[in-house]
Amino acid sequence: MTPAALPTYADVQAAAAAISGTAHRTPVLTSTRLDDRVGARVLLKAEHLQRVGAFKFRGAYTALSAFDDGQRAAGVVAYSSGNHAQAVALAARELGIPATIVMPLDAPTLKVAATQGYGARVIRYDRYTQDREQIGREIAAESGATVIPPYDHPHVIAGQGTAVKELIEDAGALDVLVVPLGGGGLLSGSILAARALCPQARVYGVEPAAGDDARRSLEQGRIVHIDTPVTIADGAQTQHLGELTFPILREGVEAVVTATDEELVEAMRVVASTLKQVVEPTGVLGLAALLSGAVPVRAGERVGVVLTGGNVDLERFTQLVAQ
Repeated sequence: MTPAALPTYADVQAAAAAISGTAHRTPVLTSTRLDDRVGARVLLKAEHLQRVGAFKFRGAYTALSAFDDGQRAAGVVAYSSGNHAQAVALAARELGIPATIVMPLDAPTLKVAATQGYGARVIRYDRYTQDREQIGREIAAESGATVIPPYDHPHVIAGQGTAVKELIEDAGALDVLVVPLGGGGLLSGSILAARALCPQARVYGVEPAAGDDARRSLEQGRIVHIDTPVTIADGAQTQHLGELTFPILREGVEAVVTATDEELVEAMRVVASTLKQVVEPTGVLGLAALLSGAVPVRAGERVGVVLTGGNVDLERFTQLVAQ
């Protein structure tokens, strides 16, 4: 697989082998109360219980484990609001690779501290006035390090796809699959897995209502670039889809829908009260759209939903759900 090639399900299978014994095989959570509310069987892939508290570890470890000796010595550069940052930092530590992470000034303190705790060098930037991709390229040019972007990379996409591969293997066939959407890495990998294992499933992506670039991109048939959206879903404050993720989404997604910040908070409450789990705002994008009715389901269908992350400060979590 070359850096420019679209990944396939064979790459998802290879990623599953690469992360085996390192990434957690996270559980599938269910709730009869949630089933009754939705009118369908809801199967929640608990990626907030993954290492670093998010699905991102899958793609990061897959990408870094493919480095050759020269790349490992020169190091890795990544840019992220938090979960990809932590994932790359931890994967780099485990593989003995120096890591530099570009993080926004308003990234959650918990995520910044964790990234530094894994041994990465953190460089801060203003997400509303500075270009993180440009900063990453400049660091790589100076150091010789390899840039691993948060979503538009074939190994990252393949690694993220292992979450839905596990979901279908463990929970069985699905009628509907609902996946949070920022830049499209997880959704793209999920489409690859669903096509191979459960081709009849209708796949929906869910992005913040304040940042509906993916929905507009699919409608217009081109990648639409937007200003950084203002939303509590900090992990999905992306400005555009990727050159790799866009064609995969265009061919494989049923539709892209949105969730408001208010709907995200309600979904966080439901997860906390019903399942006794703490999930961050970005992590409940899929569930929020399911609860609001934005994702249509028929009575009795089997619906898979990925809960993508749980990295939220408890004080912030309490403030949000108490509103």
